[in-house]
Amino acid sequence: MTRIIMSGCNGAMGTTITKIVSEDAEAEIVAGVDIRDDGTKSYPVFTSITECDVEADAIIDFSTPKILDDLLNYCESKKVPVVLCTTGYDEEQLAKIEEAAKKIAVLKSANMSLGINTLMRLVQEAAKVLATEGFDVEIVEKHHNQKLDAPSGTALALADAVNEAMENQYEYIFDRSQRREKRDKKELGISAVRGGTIVGEHDVIFAGIDEVVTFSHTAYSKAVFGKGAVAAAKFLKGKEVGRYEMADVIG
Repeated sequence: MTRIIMSGCNGAMGTTITKIVSEDAEAEIVAGVDIRDDGTKSYPVFTSITECDVEADAIIDFSTPKILDDLLNYCESKKVPVVLCTTGYDEEQLAKIEEAAKKIAVLKSANMSLGINTLMRLVQEAAKVLATEGFDVEIVEKHHNQKLDAPSGTALALADAVNEAMENQYEYIFDRSQRREKRDKKELGISAVRGGTIVGEHDVIFAGIDEVVTFSHTAYSKAVFGKGAVAAAKFLKGKEVGRYEMADVIG
């Protein structure tokens, strides 16, 4: 049994993960952290991680970058592994996360979906064959109209996966509207679509002469991210100090 503290328990993802764990015989949420207790949770809810006095095997954080310092200090003092699902960290905070990974087990990923992380591995293998043979690489991502950032962190992670496989040869191009020139072979185009209630769609396109290979992932609900986060928490239980990725979870 993996005992989990859910940071951001009353948010959309916290609520989703609470439901997922309630149906999982191998995990249990023993406490939650949020700025308010809405009274809907079956476990104790603390308004700050510093107030939490419940023992756990891992923490899942789907909250805000603002609490990072308190969260890392708590994890270090309690020697509790942490799954960081929150986005929007600045460079200073990212450095703090790397430092924390020298003292505790830390897993951070741009996308918690098991499918997306499998896709990253697949596009790396594809790039070694197709991009090497001159196929152009383009990434198109689609999200709901309330998403603030573009392109998505997942699109950038997919681009990085391809670029890493190709020894970082590519330049990322986000806008061609001011260009009037042919596409350079070392461009990697990334396009963002925003509309409706699209949870998340990502296409990695390898376009060659007379053939196109497309790798696609579609998230139909936020539950896919919650399932990945729970899998990550189970994975981190008892792990040695270090920095982990979702790639480690999927093996």
